[in-house]
Amino acid sequence: MEKTELIARCKKNDLAAQKLLFLKYKDLIYMTSLKYCNNKAEAEDNVHDVFIVIFETIHKYKNKGSFEGWIKRIAIHKAVDKFREKKTTDLPYQIESDTGEITIDKEHIDIPIDEIFKAIQELPERYRLVFNLYQLDDYSHKEIANMLSISEGTSKSNFHRAKQILKEKILAFSSTKILN
Repeated sequence: MEKTELIARCKKNDLAAQKLLFLKYKDLIYMTSLKYCNNKAEAEDNVHDVFIVIFETIHKYKNKGSFEGWIKRIAIHKAVDKFREKKTTDLPYQIESDTGEITIDKEHIDIPIDEIFKAIQELPERYRLVFNLYQLDDYSHKEIANMLSISEGTSKSNFHRAKQILKEKILAFSSTKILN
């Protein structure tokens, strides 16, 4: 079934179409959710919640722009909403200044993508959210600040701190790999 027909049938609350839509996009939503949730169980819960929102609001999708982009935004916003509900304070400390660039000599680093993903997942929750929103999903610091109810400067400093932590993890991984 073509995507536009599938969406049209979902707008009419066709359960078979909704099941097909779920099967077609559940992995995309899960992978998106994993970037923003603390663990696989939270990501699975987010997938469930996202599909409820999709089916409740699919009539608002006007077939303009990417459907995949539309559902990914829902997944991101749903995960961020859960973060805001928790009002987490898991940050070891915050840096409000010194947001200069952090660089790693990429020619001497060979890290499997799953190790990079693991390092990102291990970041403190807010750092991970800010890093993913800014670096992976192209939100501005102003947009992130609004989403997370923080200042733009805090968003920038959280991003900077996330990069520092990732740099340390990458360098530690590289050193371990060289020693082995």
